Amino acid sequence: MFRRREPVPFAFVAEADRFRSNVTPPPRRRASVGELAGRSLLGLTLVAGLIGALVLGTPAMSTSSGKQAQQSQASQGH
Repeated sequence: MFRRREPVPFAFVAEADRFRSNVTPPPRRRASVGELAGRSLLGLTLVAGLIGALVLGTPAMSTSSGKQAQQSQASQGH
């Protein structure tokens, strides 16, 4: 950052970019076995849902010419 050339009425505003705290945050708590298992089960459930939607949705979205041929043969017979 560039230094300000105009006078600043409060010294802490001028030196805010250089301020370092001497207070260290507490260490992060490690996740328990149950929390890890829950997170992994949630992730697996989401992935399985996406794969299931893809498997079930793909045949519905495909346009097959075989079905049209069967329909045209059925309409010719009547």
